[in-house]
Amino acid sequence: MIDTQADASVVAAAQEVSCGTWLRESFSSSKPLHVLTLTPFYPSLQDDGEGCFIAEPLQWLEPHGIRSSVLAVRPVYRGRAQRNPDVYPAAWMRYLAVPSGMGLPTSGRFLYARVRRAVLQRHARERLHLIHAHAALPCGHAALLLAGELGIPYVVSVHGRDAFSSRQVAGLAGQWCRRISREVYRSAQNVICVSRKVREEIIAGVECRTSVVYNGVNTNNFFPAADSRGGDPIVLSIGNLIPTKGHDVLLRAFAKVQDAHPRVRCKIIGSGPEHGRLVKLAEELGIRHRVEFMGRQTRESVANALRAGTVFALASSYEALGCVYLEAMATAKPTIACHGQGIGEVIENGVNGILMKPDDPCAMAEALRSLLRDADLCSRMGMAARRTVVENFTLAHQAEHLDRIYRECAQ
Repeated sequence: MIDTQADASVVAAAQEVSCGTWLRESFSSSKPLHVLTLTPFYPSLQDDGEGCFIAEPLQWLEPHGIRSSVLAVRPVYRGRAQRNPDVYPAAWMRYLAVPSGMGLPTSGRFLYARVRRAVLQRHARERLHLIHAHAALPCGHAALLLAGELGIPYVVSVHGRDAFSSRQVAGLAGQWCRRISREVYRSAQNVICVSRKVREEIIAGVECRTSVVYNGVNTNNFFPAADSRGGDPIVLSIGNLIPTKGHDVLLRAFAKVQDAHPRVRCKIIGSGPEHGRLVKLAEELGIRHRVEFMGRQTRESVANALRAGTVFALASSYEALGCVYLEAMATAKPTIACHGQGIGEVIENGVNGILMKPDDPCAMAEALRSLLRDADLCSRMGMAARRTVVENFTLAHQAEHLDRIYRECAQ
């Protein structure tokens, strides 16, 4: 799926992302490209879900003749990540950084100093054609410095709505982050946004070349259940337990529908600082016995939970796109999300999902009622959601589009 718009200095193409591996030597008949992927999030043995949207597409670019040297980086204060043998190979490196948002403006230079030697050595052994950095800080800033030294172009992906870190970091440090981010975007060959919503925020703050690159889903892992009949109906939600994910909205809505649906259960996958408050809220609403807080789960467990669910609901109010929505849709689940988020570019309200007003438990309750009382509607909406993903948002689509972007930038 491609969304394009041309202004004097802003061009939008649209597609999705992938690369190769640090050591693999295989090429297709296409002209080979060697891409350095620089990312601050990547699946580890401790958490195979972190950065899965970066790792999972990598192998799909190999048939296009594109391979990557993947550098997964993290600040020293976060501790060591253990390599996960089940995901696409990456070299892990730790770098010096000041904890908290105050250290974010300087993190790119610290990262550059840490990885410079390894990248130069890699480039000397086998020429790099392009750097793909994920997030402006720290990786985008480091990519800007590395690309200048190597004389090659770089692109940067923006995965969140806080594109300039102005929400994450306040005060003078936040202004510093914004200035550096603008420089990173302006100097990049392409700024790859995960939705048009993100693109709008980028071009409102800086003139640069942009592409809308929707994430893809591995439909071999996220697929419908063979038989969805039987068992109690389950409302499933997946997301970090933080305020913007809207789990409190779901709990308040669930309390409104429980009497009409005495067998329905609610399951929430995720961990975070809101756990205690959400448990207390469930108790206050009298629904604690029907709500299961499942904590962080593996990718396989997430896929299994989606197949076992009846409805997927996430009332997130600050979502760039939301891979979990696409994964739920891939498993043929009717999906409830909020207006004004990136996923609104994928969900057609009432056709392949439901879009509701943010922070509105009554709207969420009405959406849940409409689905829980009508199994045929659930089935039709779920299958329409599955078709949407299969036809437009798979990893194969992502690789095809990113191949085009990479080659345009590497010329």
